Amino acid sequence: MRCPYCENIDTKVVDSRPTDEGKAIRRRRLCEECGKRFTTYEKLEENIIMVIKKNGQRESFDRNKILNGIVKACEKRPVPMATIEGIVDNIERGLNNMMEKEVESTFIGELIMDELKKVDDVAYVRFASVYREFKDADTFIKELEKLLKRDAK
Repeated sequence: MRCPYCENIDTKVVDSRPTDEGKAIRRRRLCEECGKRFTTYEKLEENIIMVIKKNGQRESFDRNKILNGIVKACEKRPVPMATIEGIVDNIERGLNNMMEKEVESTFIGELIMDELKKVDDVAYVRFASVYREFKDADTFIKELEKLLKRDAK
């Protein structure tokens, strides 16, 4: 790290401690040339993910949109908020681990449905009915039949 006072490259870390609830590290440094101390902060570079929507538009990934959609699907269902937040965490972590800069919204929707299917069938069908734009009762019934076949296995 370059000294802000004398521009020397040779500095050493004197003290390190976590800050911002462990999301960053504060480092006290000492310039070996001029002897002055200064502080630097190190934090993880966040991977910005762009979501490609069904209509082709692109927008930044928004964790809250996923959270709100799942909360609506789970309304009046016995699904704890901690479980919902865990689902969102898993999806966000999975997307970040993919290291892709762009992800289609349909892929994210499928991830959400896969997670909801494991947690609550009613929440899954609610989410799927909006996400897949069920046009009539027949589409709804076909999705329920798929669930019943899965549960019978």
